[in-house]
Amino acid sequence: MTKQSFIYIMTNYTNTTLYVGVTNNLLRRVYEHKNKLVDGFSKKYNLTKLVYYEVFENIESAILREKQIKGGSRNKKIQLVNSINDNWEDLYDKIK
Repeated sequence: MTKQSFIYIMTNYTNTTLYVGVTNNLLRRVYEHKNKLVDGFSKKYNLTKLVYYEVFENIESAILREKQIKGGSRNKKIQLVNSINDNWEDLYDKIK
């Protein structure tokens, strides 16, 4: 049995900065972002809002997708978020 993996996009309150990440535990990782438990880019720019995620059956597929999204333009990331979350609502409560 394989463990699920996720790619996700976090943003700040004003939706001006985007962060793309990969994890094997989306709930825990978003909690860490929201509570600023890990130093780094997301903590520095106050990225506490989950606006997009995808589920994968293995980490290799998730990492490939993360690289694909990171390699794309900001506009492509915005289009991706808008495709499932056009109001840019925080999806954290929906994954709990």
